[in-house]
Amino acid sequence: MIDTHCHLTDLRLASQVDDILSRAAAAGVSHVLTIGTDPADDRLCLEVCKGRPNVRCAVGVHPNNIADVPDAELESLRGIQADASVVALGEMGLDYHYGKELRDRQIEFFEFQLRLATEVGKPVIIHCREAAEDCLAVMRPFGKVRAVFHCFTGTVAEAVKILDRGYLLGFTGVVTFKNSGELRDVVKMTPADRLIVETDAPYLSPEPMRKQKVNEPAFVMHTANVVAQLRGISTQQLDELTTRNASAFFSWPM
Repeated sequence: MIDTHCHLTDLRLASQVDDILSRAAAAGVSHVLTIGTDPADDRLCLEVCKGRPNVRCAVGVHPNNIADVPDAELESLRGIQADASVVALGEMGLDYHYGKELRDRQIEFFEFQLRLATEVGKPVIIHCREAAEDCLAVMRPFGKVRAVFHCFTGTVAEAVKILDRGYLLGFTGVVTFKNSGELRDVVKMTPADRLIVETDAPYLSPEPMRKQKVNEPAFVMHTANVVAQLRGISTQQLDELTTRNASAFFSWPM
């Protein structure tokens, strides 16, 4: 199993990375993708990957971080693409729940990162909150860029539009929550080759670990169990399916 989205550089996880990876391995999670959210965090992600062949990273600027990132620092993303640990750009996108007043700047940063992804031929990880229509509109001119909408919690209608573009959906512990009825319908309808699972650790601990406020990669197995049940397959089959999808999407042999 691979946790396709976590934040090992978060202060709640950064001091115990090796222990976290050991617990993940014991749970059956062999590979982890850690995600950057701004240039400083991106550089920390590169450090976390050093000497850890089972950890790779994505680098980008999160839409909620753009206010603190000078335009000139965007260029730093280009300089680190040659690092072998970088398998994707992101997370990037639009967030209208927080910072909608910075809509134009969010779009500017989003477009820059999509252009860079086109240049370097890497996939992107999309953060989209309450902005599905605008996200898809911004992405339309960048049709060659492969994308996963991480932590998808939208509607069936939004999922259809995303899937019709050929993009992937990433599901977190939210799908294990009792009030996630429509999201579970999305899990059932998602094509087998367009599905991956993730934690978004240290956020969104799944049931039955929800009381543990700090999520970690090992807990992706709980999400995988629920997703497998919803799709009528075994957890082992889902493991093979999502690992194959992630390996192909991120060009990361596993």
